[in-house]
Amino acid sequence: MRAFSLSSSSSPPPPPPSPSPPPPSSLIFPSTLRTVLLKSTAVAVSFSLLSSSPFFPAAPASALETTLASPSSTELCAEVGRQEGETTQPESTNEAEALVAEAWEVVNQSFLPDAGTRPWSPELWLQKKEDIRQSRIQTRSRAHDIIRKMLASLGDPYTRFLSPDEFAKMAKYDMTGIGVNLKEIPDADGSVKLKVLGIILDGPAHSAGVRQGDELLSVNGIDVRGKSAFDASSLLQGPKETFVTIEVKHDNCSPIESIKVERQLSARSPVFYRLEKLENGDSSVGYIRIKEFNALAKKDLVTALKRLQNSGASYFVLDLRDNLGGLVQAGIEIAKLFLEKGETIISTAGRDHQVQNSFVAETAPLVKAPLILMVNRRTASASEIVASALHDNCKAVLVGDKTFGKGLIQSVFELHDGSGVVVTIGKYITPKQLDINGNGIQPDFNKLPGLNEVNNYLSQCQFQRAG
Repeated sequence: MRAFSLSSSSSPPPPPPSPSPPPPSSLIFPSTLRTVLLKSTAVAVSFSLLSSSPFFPAAPASALETTLASPSSTELCAEVGRQEGETTQPESTNEAEALVAEAWEVVNQSFLPDAGTRPWSPELWLQKKEDIRQSRIQTRSRAHDIIRKMLASLGDPYTRFLSPDEFAKMAKYDMTGIGVNLKEIPDADGSVKLKVLGIILDGPAHSAGVRQGDELLSVNGIDVRGKSAFDASSLLQGPKETFVTIEVKHDNCSPIESIKVERQLSARSPVFYRLEKLENGDSSVGYIRIKEFNALAKKDLVTALKRLQNSGASYFVLDLRDNLGGLVQAGIEIAKLFLEKGETIISTAGRDHQVQNSFVAETAPLVKAPLILMVNRRTASASEIVASALHDNCKAVLVGDKTFGKGLIQSVFELHDGSGVVVTIGKYITPKQLDINGNGIQPDFNKLPGLNEVNNYLSQCQFQRAG
């Protein structure tokens, strides 16, 4: 089973009366996870490509990884010959029954108990398995029907079955433009390598000679060792039908290979900005709208902030209205631009301890000017992560309407017949320890406040926080 890590121009229109729920955040998992899961080993979670708008339509998700002992280079080289030609044997002589058992096990090991509207416990789920065993499952279509009903019984709208066609469409998501997904993999010596976690068959990178498991060393001459998967993916992005040169190693025993790859897909900038003079003429405000969080969002936001600052902006309005999310990692990286080193952006919680993590800013902020953050009922997921991070750390006031309240994390697992299951495995907790999901975030003001009001509010927030 593979598991994948799954997220402007003018002011947005008013939100519709009943906004539809945003697509789930999703995570990408290594292709070996099927064996790991079925042997009851801890589920691995990755946030480096975590997506919160159409899954394989941004996560990633950055990272939590199953800890496995790393063999030495000599052992790895010896393994190459043994691995070639190996095939995975079916888990059961009855493929249809094995398929249902596989889906059941994914939920058993990783489902977040309070994600659904119905009670869930390992004991209740075991009883579900015993009930299913009462009937014979002889065809794949019958297995798919049982899996759909089994997942529906959880009462979680985001946990669902994907047919092989639906899974194949999701798996074509690409945030690099060359058909690969990258992951940060810890090495035995404590360093971190960027590995090709997933690759689109017959995509640009695959056709040029890149293979799943390759280590990425450089992009257009820029050494990416030590960089995050998100930053490296942004470097790979570029206009369609242009070329990018990458250096990779197929394994520890292979020489470094330089490969020229033609980009086929390119992300559009989601950032729009302008400088506006206030009526009194004494100061200017930098208005920035982010439509979604994609691989270009951070880079283009940095450009906008610097240009607006150089043009005289004394404070900023960041408009996240109608932004349903996108790549959660992009939202995390954007929040870091405004936070002090060590301040918490968001925490994640789940059954497995590897889903429990906190993300913090590692450097000083790019911008310290007062910030107004505009939100509405269609501000969701990655946008809510940014809003709560800046609000709870007293860096921004929130203006508008209560946000959507999408704070769950989903993972997409491929089953052995090419179908898949999307399972809720965790949730987001704000720096003030609030659960976003189903609650949303309340704004501080319904209408745009004056600059003095903003400064007073932020000063009071910082005073209370210090106390």
